[in-house]
Amino acid sequence: MAYTILAASLAYQFGLDVETVRSRTFRFVVIDEAFGKGTDDSATYALKLFATLKLQVLVVTPLQKNHVIDPFVASVGGCPLLRQHPQGDGGPVP
Repeated sequence: MAYTILAASLAYQFGLDVETVRSRTFRFVVIDEAFGKGTDDSATYALKLFATLKLQVLVVTPLQKNHVIDPFVASVGGCPLLRQHPQGDGGPVP
């Protein structure tokens, strides 16, 4: 339900209409750890809903839901795991 409310509020706020083709609309959404604790069905529902609204979604999430997210992904970026420097000064790990 939270995803439905999020999508509805975005559609209302920005006047999005799935029936209207607009070439110059900004439809970018960032979701941090959105699917980590929900069910696979909930994540799939949300991703289908965002696709219907033609939203560009940046998902920041642990790898455990990749099997659900993969069909909706156009590109993937990653970052290496950061480790604390042995001297605790925040410098790069040797």
